[in-house]
Amino acid sequence: MQTVRAVPAVSVLNLRDLGGIALEYGRRVRPGQVLRSGQLSGLEPADDAAVAALGIRTIVDLRTADERASAPDRLPPGARLFVADVLGDNPGVVPARLRSLLADPVEAERLLGGGKAEEMFAETYRQMVLSPRAAAAYRAFVDTAADGAARPVLFHCTAGKDRTGWAAALLLLLLGASRDVVRAEYLAVNPVVRIAFRPYVQSFLDAGGDPEIASAIIEVRLRYLDTALDAMDERWGGLGGYARDGLRIPDATLRRLRAELVAPA
Repeated sequence: MQTVRAVPAVSVLNLRDLGGIALEYGRRVRPGQVLRSGQLSGLEPADDAAVAALGIRTIVDLRTADERASAPDRLPPGARLFVADVLGDNPGVVPARLRSLLADPVEAERLLGGGKAEEMFAETYRQMVLSPRAAAAYRAFVDTAADGAARPVLFHCTAGKDRTGWAAALLLLLLGASRDVVRAEYLAVNPVVRIAFRPYVQSFLDAGGDPEIASAIIEVRLRYLDTALDAMDERWGGLGGYARDGLRIPDATLRRLRAELVAPA
């Protein structure tokens, strides 16, 4: 089962092309059109040839205003920035505070100890499906991905795993990927984020932090994704109802998305 192709960028965390992922009827996602990553604050456009070669036209930033202010994107040449803030009405939730929580084991234990870390992340995923603010952000993301003039599109949050993970899952489902394929793509982020956050995690552990808290907030877990999928099924009866009534994506947009991003195997 093929997951996304990693792009060997030196200044962007977890940069991957969704192209090539298996869809129904033996088809694949068209390569070079939709890519995912972590934040672009460290991008060195002049020095990172792998990023420049992608020809990115639009960056979709899923982060909160505070995250964007503290670590502004550096854009590839010729790219425009589009903000689709998923958590704007609840900026204190844990995906937006990974590094600050790892810097303070006492506060992390107070907020997230005793299994609360996994519970809070799962609830965040539920809200990424149910909240109107998140729905507006993900609708805007799908609209952008469906726009040929906007592509290639690179979408990201901070670590490129939670808000970005649901964006990738949603896009793949809309294009016709099975839930098993979506789950495999979702979990593929873990080796990269473990390496990227290893110094922060080690400092956290050295200061007495709980390894289960670190694991729950740094990694993605199937429970998180399945919580989102369950919320979609319970509220809207599945993907079709979510796209139509939750995200309010026009049928014409979905037809264009599939016509332009689905390729023969």
